[in-house]
Formats: sequence, C-alpha cells, structure tokens
Amino acid sequence: MRVTERMFLKSLPMRTTDSGLPEEASGRLGVVFFPAFDWAISATHPEREERLLYTRDQLLEEGLFDLPGITEYRPFFACDAHLERVHFCLPSVEAVCTDSHRASAGGAIRAARLVLEGRERRAFALVRPPGHHAMRVVHGNRGFCNINNEAVMVEYIRDRYPHPDGRPLRIAIVDTDVHHGDGTQDIFWNDPHTLFVSLHQDGRTLYPGTGFPEECGGPGALGRTVNIPLPPGTSDEGYLYAVEHAVLPLLEDFRPDIVINSAGQDNHFTDPLASMKLSAQGYAALTRALNPHVAVLEGGYSVRGALPYVNLAICLALAGMPTDEIREPDWSPDAARQSGATGEHIARLCEQVRRQYFHPPSRPAEGGEQDGWWVRRKRIFYDTDMLRENQIEAWRLCPDCSGLGRTETVSERTARSLCVLVPRHACPRCRKTGLDLAHRARGDGGYAHVLLLDGDASCCLGDGEETDFLA
Repeated sequence: MRVTERMFLKSLPMRTTDSGLPEEASGRLGVVFFPAFDWAISATHPEREERLLYTRDQLLEEGLFDLPGITEYRPFFACDAHLERVHFCLPSVEAVCTDSHRASAGGAIRAARLVLEGRERRAFALVRPPGHHAMRVVHGNRGFCNINNEAVMVEYIRDRYPHPDGRPLRIAIVDTDVHHGDGTQDIFWNDPHTLFVSLHQDGRTLYPGTGFPEECGGPGALGRTVNIPLPPGTSDEGYLYAVEHAVLPLLEDFRPDIVINSAGQDNHFTDPLASMKLSAQGYAALTRALNPHVAVLEGGYSVRGALPYVNLAICLALAGMPTDEIREPDWSPDAARQSGATGEHIARLCEQVRRQYFHPPSRPAEGGEQDGWWVRRKRIFYDTDMLRENQIEAWRLCPDCSGLGRTETVSERTARSLCVLVPRHACPRCRKTGLDLAHRARGDGGYAHVLLLDGDASCCLGDGEETDFLA
C-alpha cells in the first residue's frame, strides 16, 4: 500500500516510483549537509561531528553528487523568530541555543524550501544536533536535543506556504528513530492538523520511557498522536510490516498535504545505544514505502559500521534509484533476523494502533478536567544537563477550536514562569482569553518570565533573514 498523491501546491512535485535507471536519479534530490563542527556534548560522546563526516566521505566516494539530479546544499541560519514560533525558551533563546542549533534547524528549513518551491522533488537534511526530544518548553538539553528541527520546519511551512483555500495545512510527521519522539509529541499533542506517528523501541526497554499506544493526543486532537512501540529485536521485516499495516493506512485516511520523516538511524543492528535489527536495505525499503517529501536526520551512533551505508541507501531511495548493492560490512542474515514471537507481537500491536486511530477514546490518557480546562502535570528530566523541570499544562476545552494552552513551569535554572500558547486558527474567545492572561500575568509580577506565542500572529520573516550558513 502506498499513500496517494494529494498535494495542493503547483510547485510541489508528484511522487515518483523507482525507474530502475542506475545512471541518474528519477526524481531530483537535494541533500542539505551540516556536521556542526563546533558542537559536541564531549569529545568521545556518540553525538559528535564524526557521525556525519564519515557519511559525507561515503557519499563522495560513491559519486552521489556526480549523479544528475542530486545536489548538495548548505543550511540556512535560523533566527530567533523561527525558533520562537515553536519553543518557549527559558530564560532566553540565547541561553539554550547555539549557532549549531540554528544551523541545524535552518538546514531543515532549507530542505522544506527546496521542495515547496519546486527546486527539488525530495530533500534530506543531514544535520546535527538532532531535535526530536526537544519539547514545547525548553530549559536545556535532553536526549542530545535543544531545538526541535522538524517542528521549526513545520511552523515555517505553515507561515510561508499556506493552503490556497485558507484551510489548515495537514502535515504528517513519521518518526522512525529508535527512541520515542517525545518532544515532537509534546509540541503537537493538541494540534488536530498534525498527525504524529512514532515507530520506536518499546519505552519499557529504552530512553525516554514513553511512547505507548494509549498516548494518543490532547483533548483537541484525540487520535492525532500515534505510538507504535516495537519490541527489541525488530528487524526489516517487522518495521516494514508496521509501516504497511499501521502507518500507511493512517496516512491514507489523514490525507496529509506534506509528509515528513524524522529519519533516525539508531535502530540499525550495529547501533550501540539500542537493540533493534534494521539494515541499510531495510532503511531503503522503509524510505520507499513512506515516500516522504522531506527527511531530517535524527539519531544514529554506529559511526563507521552503519551511518555511511544507511544514509547512502536513504539518499538513493529518495532519488528513486536502485539500492540493491548496498551492504554494510557486518551484515549477515543472522544479524538481521527476527523471531516468530516478535512478528506475532507486532501484528497484534498494529491491529491495536489501527483500532485506536479510527476509534479514539473520548478523553486523553494523561491528566483530567478542571474548571473547563484539561490539566496534566509533567516532571521532565534534562538528562544531558542534569536539570529537573516541573510543569502544570492546561488546555481550554473549547467547542470552536483546539483550545488555548497555558503552561506554568519551573526548573532548577529558571524561576516560576508562564507560557501562553494561542493555537493557529484559534477562535476569538480563546485568542482574547490568551492575550488577556498574558497581559495580566505581566502586570502582577508573579512570574519570572511571561511568554506568549500567538500562532496566527504575523510572523514577518522576510527572505533576507534566512541567510546562508558558512561552515
């Protein structure tokens, strides 16, 4: 099963199938590359610049950029306004974001622009640092992430490429990183116009310990969050079964205007941080099945044994070229073999996921109703920065829109602060309530910071603010 083409922008290309022509790409591909030379958690940490340098060496050795239709690009340099369309950064953007994060988010933006402006058919942002563990409120680094690159890209798309008939853009994000994309889930938890699907190793066995099927969205977006926690030992066979029997039927129903792949590669059978069995051939098949318009790199820490081969396979699959000859050096049938019990578990899981998507519950699994608001309390640990945050998050239960968001947050680094989110396409009452709430909070002096994000406010981001980054 494949998702049919239902694009609205004239410049957005139709999806293609593999032509079988090895000498050139059947569909134009833009590869945005940025290794973040000046950012690393430590000199020996898995998240370091060598992750991408070995990959680029492999791509050059294979002559990828000599093929007609495949072009390398530099990222944009994202500005504060891009980041503040997504995040409440505390105490400030400068406190939690480096130039490398700006270039990584800007790389995702450039990838989107290449496709949406018709310069390329597909785009792959090979950038670091990763981002899918960065939540709406950011106090520091967790899971190697400060800024959510895909979310910044999504909000940029919505600002710059609105639907011609004025309806909300329908965007699907499929996260195939081995870790649950808890940050992306948090950002779009109450957004009915974004379908977030995460295929990941079961959170009972791996960081961040979340991502279970019952986590299916907020009160204004029930069913729009889909979690598929796969058992350790899942191979190419299991991933492709889950895509065919769960992900693609959901995409077919949701009818997205744009499909984005958070393309993590730490589910490879050689990755030191996880316990899955995906191969380079599996990544190629997965990419062809999802057929995303834009892919953005997330994790992947088998620097020599996997990443160069996996990224080559993904690039060729996105470009519509054969991938049959790609084999990583340690591959063997036994290394990527899945047990029968694992396959049976995945089949039952996919049935559960489909059932819950098409028949979502009447209320979220997390939190409860209080005085016309849906409230949930969150304790968040920033494992890289060793920082603890406590949140009280509330969403106004509104019959006319997805609902105003309000979050009180405090951490060991920042005193009690208030973050107010007026969602895109908010009703007049939610908008007025949100603006009044922020105004009163700023006046009474009870918060160290009061931040307001108005989704429908004019963004005023001109082309001149998206400058090329010189690595």
